[in-house]
Amino acid sequence: MEIKAIRMFDGGFMNQPFAFGGEEGKERFDEQIIYRSSLQNFLIDTGSEVILVDTGFKAGFPAPAKKLGSPLYMGEKVADYMDAFAATGYKPEQVTKILITHKHPDHSDCIKEFPNAKIYISPEDADAMKLPEGGNVVRAQYGTAYKNFPNAQQVADGIWFVEAKGHTAGNSIVIAECDGLFYMMHGDVTYCDAALKANKLSIIFEDKEAARLTLDRVRQFISDNPTVYLSTHCPEGYENLEMKRVMKL
Repeated sequence: MEIKAIRMFDGGFMNQPFAFGGEEGKERFDEQIIYRSSLQNFLIDTGSEVILVDTGFKAGFPAPAKKLGSPLYMGEKVADYMDAFAATGYKPEQVTKILITHKHPDHSDCIKEFPNAKIYISPEDADAMKLPEGGNVVRAQYGTAYKNFPNAQQVADGIWFVEAKGHTAGNSIVIAECDGLFYMMHGDVTYCDAALKANKLSIIFEDKEAARLTLDRVRQFISDNPTVYLSTHCPEGYENLEMKRVMKL
């Protein structure tokens, strides 16, 4: 199994109130404390399948300009999603599955670019995106416990699609087992690794209680299993992958 980052933006920033202020309020945190920001999704080559975890913005997305004092700036564009995908050496028709962590466009905008892929997504977020029943859309059928997560679905050998509500009503995470490590591609459970270590929710979620439960389960999983934490919105996402760096809480 090989996992690759599909990198779209880098060199950005987010402030602490944005990254940490979801439960206690933004005013409790220091807007002058800044964390790095980026944008990347991930690809898993199992040897027999090419599986995407999320697909980013369509070409031409009007990325917000850099503004000092902004709570979140994604950074400078590295490449549009499809160009970044092509740089990994694969062609769209080779992709067999797309695992969508949640409905937001930086995670789901290019699903139509992959003609042979089955698209796995939670029922709640499929409804929110108005995706049709059947066809290439597979509404997740959770129901199997995986480690400390009560609801999951195995979608390939060693790859689990895990219910992780909160950020959205149907938020999911993806965990891939490889060579004794657990690679967790979590969408936006946290926006930066510092928030994971500090046990803080960001300001963006649809269900605060569910988001808290999900973060608690994620932290317990990481405590119990050697986990490489692959974030979407901070450079540690691709750095952890490159170094196979196991998260320490």
